[in-house]
Amino acid sequence: MSIIINILITAVASYFLANVLSGVSFGSFTQAIFFSIVLGILNAIVKPILIFFSLPITILTLGLFILVINALIILIAAYFLDGFNVNGFWWALIFSLLLSLVTSILQSLI
Repeated sequence: MSIIINILITAVASYFLANVLSGVSFGSFTQAIFFSIVLGILNAIVKPILIFFSLPITILTLGLFILVINALIILIAAYFLDGFNVNGFWWALIFSLLLSLVTSILQSLI
């Protein structure tokens, strides 16, 4: 049950942020739900692999390179989904930062 709630929280937060940010867009709310499912899968499978291979640069930048990895995960999700568009790396970076912030606030409220 908590997985479904986390998916819905991520979908609501990402749909809200897509309406606020001009460089990110969704076709519909169902696309935001698909995005949150794909994002969860990518975070579970691809992100640990990217973190492992970029460990030296992550240590060198004191962990700030993980922000770049988060933006890359957003861009990979945009590649796989037709109704989700991101207009470049910087929009993906801003979107990933705000998405992390908003979802953590919403999850703490619930």
